[in-house]
Amino acid sequence: MSWIWIRPWPRRSTAWTASAIVAKCSLHAPTTPQAGDAAVEDGDLILTGRNGSQFDIPAALRFETRVRILPRGGRAFGKDGALRVEGADEALILIAMATSHVGPKDVSGDPRARTLAALARLDADFDRLKAHHLADYQPLFRRVGFAVGATEAAQRPTDQRVANSATLDDPALAALYFQYGRYLLLSCSRPGTQPANLQGLWNDKTSPPWGSKYTININTEMNYWPAEPLAMQECVEPLIAMVKQMAETGAVTARVNYGARGWVCHHNTDLWRATAPIDGARFGLWPMGGAWLCEHLWDHYDYGRDKAYLAEVYPVMKGAAQFFLDTLVEHPDGSGLVTCPSLSPENLHPFGAAVCAGPAMDSQILRDLFTHVAEASQILRKDAAFRREVLAARARLPADRIGKAGQLQEWLDDWDMAAPEPHHRHVSHLYALFPSWQISRRDTPALARAAQTSLEQRGDLSTGWAIGWRINLWARLGDGDRTHRVLRLLLGPERTYPNLFDAHPPFQIDGNFGGTNGMAEMIVQSRPGEIEILPALPSAWPKGWLRGVRARGGFGLDVAWAEGRPTEVVLRGAPGDETRVRHADVVRTVKIPPSGETRLDFA
Repeated sequence: MSWIWIRPWPRRSTAWTASAIVAKCSLHAPTTPQAGDAAVEDGDLILTGRNGSQFDIPAALRFETRVRILPRGGRAFGKDGALRVEGADEALILIAMATSHVGPKDVSGDPRARTLAALARLDADFDRLKAHHLADYQPLFRRVGFAVGATEAAQRPTDQRVANSATLDDPALAALYFQYGRYLLLSCSRPGTQPANLQGLWNDKTSPPWGSKYTININTEMNYWPAEPLAMQECVEPLIAMVKQMAETGAVTARVNYGARGWVCHHNTDLWRATAPIDGARFGLWPMGGAWLCEHLWDHYDYGRDKAYLAEVYPVMKGAAQFFLDTLVEHPDGSGLVTCPSLSPENLHPFGAAVCAGPAMDSQILRDLFTHVAEASQILRKDAAFRREVLAARARLPADRIGKAGQLQEWLDDWDMAAPEPHHRHVSHLYALFPSWQISRRDTPALARAAQTSLEQRGDLSTGWAIGWRINLWARLGDGDRTHRVLRLLLGPERTYPNLFDAHPPFQIDGNFGGTNGMAEMIVQSRPGEIEILPALPSAWPKGWLRGVRARGGFGLDVAWAEGRPTEVVLRGAPGDETRVRHADVVRTVKIPPSGETRLDFA
């Protein structure tokens, strides 16, 4: 549902009282790329049609767009298949769109009834419409604040700031980009909608790049990285709903393709919750997409600690684990249990193919999946035998390995330095560093150094979303100035359009979300049992604040700093809950008081 308010532009004349609007509203080509029929019916402009057919499969999805113009003064009337407004002082244009989609297996909905119902719910007064919108949006948006200082550059138009970002001293551009990322997710993923896809709501093509689908070997997951820590937890609901539906279609794929229990999804899915391999073996023969998405189901629990929700999603997580218990195979060289066939997403190894056994990312994702399924089982006090089976399989997964060049190996064999694309955009084998916590600079320093070597070998400049991932990885390594340097690449005109969309041609918004979350990781990182503040603070941000963030364990946090040191740390949580809070080498064990809030001193 959309609405537009049209008013005449005031003339600079004391004699002026009103400028009458004369306007025309049409849904004919070339105004719309949709193939459909436009007509005026009962004063509404209507476009009806179907989606396009492909591969000899006829179009089945029906749609309707309905436009209603409410003039103040003058009149609105239909003529030649268009709506016209004449003599009005103001005009409010209401636009409702709907399809016949009900679910992955059902397109029996009535788009006409849906658009009429939507318009019937709307208030005809612009001010009340705006007030309703603000009441819906602002409380969510204003949960989190972020500032890292401002210079005169912040007064320039945004396009100029982006175009000159390499030379301007403009720290406020980062804060603007941060909140823009939150705006995008708040705008395109709400309860009852579809999840955020590659272009979100902003796709403008009937046949968009990559189908504007859900690429789940990184892109969809990246879309939701900032949702939990940056207080947009409601936005995850569409993703959770999608994963539940994928578990149903994925059960068929598991049974038919693999003869396995549980469910599986490969590297891509869509509105119909497809789960089988697509797009050729180099891309599609990767069985880990559903398993990775299950980590978002767990994160939603870990940040909120709602046991009723955990009980709701536990069967989905269990089903994902069951699939791998049935399909993992013993590697003949004694490496342990591995996925086979699989691949390291979209990257070729030296033998002219991508297909392999047991790439590093698969074992890393499975370590998290098995760990969190076991934890959920214990929290819910069920499936003790299954929990033991999962943990036994986890213990037999191959450990991460360091190659002869000091890098973290992407494959079981030390192929990295001979791979044909040394600067490949994907850094799949670094999943263990981020978003996972399997590798960290304190707990596994040797593996962290190997991950850093891999990052340096891959290089900083890549596609927009790949730079977004690199920002988060460097933040986990605690190098604030290097993280900021990579962030500036993302904010430059090669990777950010004048409107701040991520410039992965033509555009996709995952880079926006990756960059937003990366800035949060520079200021606050949370893992089970510990929150670290200012872990990767760059020298370019000597003073600032980040307020309203969430941390694992059900905590909330405000942080302010000056001269690179925390000046204010406020921790919120349920009374009696405990966690550790770290700054550099200083660690405080904190118990939340009855008030639900406490202040910490790191002076």
